[in-house]
Amino acid sequence: MPGILVFGDNHLLLEGPLPDAAQAVELARFHSVVEIGRATPAALAAWTIVTKAFRENLEWAWVAPGDGDRTEAVRILLEEMSARGVEVRTAAG
Repeated sequence: MPGILVFGDNHLLLEGPLPDAAQAVELARFHSVVEIGRATPAALAAWTIVTKAFRENLEWAWVAPGDGDRTEAVRILLEEMSARGVEVRTAAG
């Protein structure tokens, strides 16, 4: 199931089950630094980055700690998701 992970001024569209808070933080940490050839840890293998998803199909949302302020576009998307009943969860890190 597709979802969005927001961390600071960055975000990812992910395909996979709804992560718990610890998994959301770990996904944000893992994907905040790009290293070519780095293997995905087994604990995070259930999620893959997708480059395209229709906003109305996003089924979950997490906001994890990160640097910078959330972009206006992401703020609006999260508001739209919340308005259609998707819980926007916040993870402490």
